[in-house]
Amino acid sequence: MSDPLSGKQVLVLGLARQGTALVKWLHSIGARVIASDLRPADQLGDALKEIGGLTLRTVLGEHPPDLLDGTDLICLSGGVPTDAPIVQEALRRGIPLSNDAQLFMERCPCHVIGITGSAGKTTTTALVGKMIEAAGMLPWVGGNIGNPLIADLPYIKPSDIAVMELSSFQLEIMTASPHIAAILNITPNHLDRHKTMEAYIEAKARILDNQVVGDVAVLGHDDPIAYSLRPRVRHELATFSATVPADVGAWLVGDKVVCRPTFIDPMQPVCTMAEIPLRGAHNVLNVLAACAIAGAAGAPVEAMREAILKFRGVPHRLELVREWQGVRFVNDSIATAPERVIAALEAYKDDPVLLLLGGRDKKLPWEELAALAVKRCRAVITFGEAGRMIAEVMATARALFCTTTPIEQVSTLEEAVLLATRMATDGDVVLLAPGCTSFDAYKDFEERGEHFRKLVGRL
Repeated sequence: MSDPLSGKQVLVLGLARQGTALVKWLHSIGARVIASDLRPADQLGDALKEIGGLTLRTVLGEHPPDLLDGTDLICLSGGVPTDAPIVQEALRRGIPLSNDAQLFMERCPCHVIGITGSAGKTTTTALVGKMIEAAGMLPWVGGNIGNPLIADLPYIKPSDIAVMELSSFQLEIMTASPHIAAILNITPNHLDRHKTMEAYIEAKARILDNQVVGDVAVLGHDDPIAYSLRPRVRHELATFSATVPADVGAWLVGDKVVCRPTFIDPMQPVCTMAEIPLRGAHNVLNVLAACAIAGAAGAPVEAMREAILKFRGVPHRLELVREWQGVRFVNDSIATAPERVIAALEAYKDDPVLLLLGGRDKKLPWEELAALAVKRCRAVITFGEAGRMIAEVMATARALFCTTTPIEQVSTLEEAVLLATRMATDGDVVLLAPGCTSFDAYKDFEERGEHFRKLVGRL
């Protein structure tokens, strides 16, 4: 049976990972595809190779208005804002918007788990996938986590389960909700894109709005904004918490993770906190979230426990890269907001830390992190486009709290690593937790993390 988009003209804006996967899938179902990206060809080498053999129109370096002529649907990659002029003109003309996640959920034959939040969603998504697998089901893990699932549609069976990480950029235009919709937490993030905290919260909350009877919402109880969205829950609710019991979901009893997957289940122990291989209180919350989500999907506690004990984390998230001359080098390149840097510092609160901060600022508040850093860190080294701004905020906090923490500013990550190496002594931790996006120097946080690995590997 042909797809409803077969023969339709579909404009894909943005040729990052999501856009490229979508172009290939649309071409495979017989849509007439136009692909456009504001970047020139010399910045799109990998993407252009992927779509090189396809019959389609490609427009680079601009989004001219004539792209909309005859277009039936516009699909936005995550990096394309809805206030872009061509998107606003499309809305004025009544052309509908979509994206890879929306198109996938409209067509997916199996149950879908969707996970969003300001922090922890990739780790939680990956861990839920492992729990589903340990339970004997076949998980398809992807979405914003790195693998757009749209390409896997032909292979997914009704008995499988899709586990998707969903970003606020995707959710803000979506009109489909997953069968299990989880909001882990909502803290200031991406305000350079969403402009206001209210708009950011609204984008996240949309994951709940189209659930139907039998669907489950999972909310983080300990995050006040996420938990405040209870009135948006249309049907069943599960929660997770490190502080209070849940009617349905997962929580801590002393040092034990316990889970009650549904109302008809008893509370059951999963593991102890000491058995969780991941470091930091934030990862305890990620484990609790994964248990609540996987429990809602039917995974038994035995599968949860097996997955937790075997789980070794996700790259670029408090990843120990190397120990060199008694100094541990830790890659937390995913920490693209001050809130996430605070979580990283809490994970190493008993260690002397040389903190590497920098990149492109997202217009987020830095004062709380600065207060912690100048009290806690052995040194702070800033780099990149936001380096001077961060160094100034740190210097203000140092004066306010009367500390003597060294604050150094350099231009690049390479210079930051070399300086940290000269300053570090046996027992120190050099922590890359930038607090900023990578877009001043890298295509994404993963490329930045890989560069850090290489720099440390060459020491």
